[in-house]
Amino acid sequence: MKIKLLGIALFGLTLASVVYYPQLMANNVDIDPKVQHHVVAKSKIDVVFVLDTTGSMGGLIQTAKEKIWSIATTMASAQQAPEIRIGLVAYRDRGDAYVTKVVDLSGDLDSVYATLMDFEADGGGDGPESVNKALYDAVNSMSWSAQDQAYQVIFLVGDAPPHMDYNEARYPEIVAAAMNKGIVVNTIQCGDMPMTVEPWSQIAALSHGEFFQVEQAGGAVAFNTPFDEKIAELSAALDDTRLYYGSEEEKGRMKEKVDATDKIHAGLSFASRARRAEFNASAGGKANLLGENELVAAVADGTVTLDELDADALPEALKAMAPAAQEAFVSGLSEKRETLQRQIRDLSAERGDYIAKKVDDAGGMRGSLDQKLYDAVKVQASEAGLEYKDGPAY
Repeated sequence: MKIKLLGIALFGLTLASVVYYPQLMANNVDIDPKVQHHVVAKSKIDVVFVLDTTGSMGGLIQTAKEKIWSIATTMASAQQAPEIRIGLVAYRDRGDAYVTKVVDLSGDLDSVYATLMDFEADGGGDGPESVNKALYDAVNSMSWSAQDQAYQVIFLVGDAPPHMDYNEARYPEIVAAAMNKGIVVNTIQCGDMPMTVEPWSQIAALSHGEFFQVEQAGGAVAFNTPFDEKIAELSAALDDTRLYYGSEEEKGRMKEKVDATDKIHAGLSFASRARRAEFNASAGGKANLLGENELVAAVADGTVTLDELDADALPEALKAMAPAAQEAFVSGLSEKRETLQRQIRDLSAERGDYIAKKVDDAGGMRGSLDQKLYDAVKVQASEAGLEYKDGPAY
């Protein structure tokens, strides 16, 4: 009798499944709620530096060239390994060679940095500058992330107040627009010009940002270490392991990235190149290191296989090779890349220990620009779910 009842029960369950399954599917009912695949959006940081590039700002511009990579590394050190994009607005004033130059937000920090390398201090001289126009462009001309949980921030850096006598949007309404987009504005006054303090303080306060005063050259920490040259050398070798595939247009974009990388290696100090290598070795720096359609990584993670690519889509270095030789070549680059990345990480750790001792010997550098930026980012980014623990990178 028990066996008979069990059979009837099983039959009933089977019949119910057959009858109701189409209806469940039609109504998008999840018949197995335990089996769910949650795709967690990667945290994002969008940071735009608005830089006064008039004649008095030469020291700060040089500091920015030396320190952007350290700032990027600091931001990448969040526990959630965010995706980082950087943009630039250079500004001067009416009557100068330009009023503003805008470099849109991009995860290709090499290309952004290659543009920063061309910025030079010139012009100005009449006191106030086109701060309002620069701030307006930063808020309205950038491709800010739409993601609600993105940390979006502007660092306005200069030594002179805004022109308030021009017929243009002014900072109170510009900052209000920034707030509506979820953008925080921090202000960094270089030097001690008294008439700059009030507008810089107001811009930061209106945006719930921070106002910093630093020395004219920026007050950032810039140590050279015995490890910089070797790290720079390894970083150049790592860059040489990249191969790009795809359409001519896609490979053309990556050719521009490679050109920017070459410019960086040719024009930067060993210390700056070591800072870049440290950023690229972080989880947040992977996108900058590889760019788009990088074949060695794509083959390694199974995104593509060599035999599925048309001959025209292959990198030039592979086109004349037989299939087996292509496989061996890409595999060899992958192994070389792993070795180089390990060596860079090991030397970067030694470099970090060396600098940490220097900072301790100097009393902690609590008043440095690096520490001030870190403290601001730590608090502000926490609202976007980002957590920082390790202190600033130098």
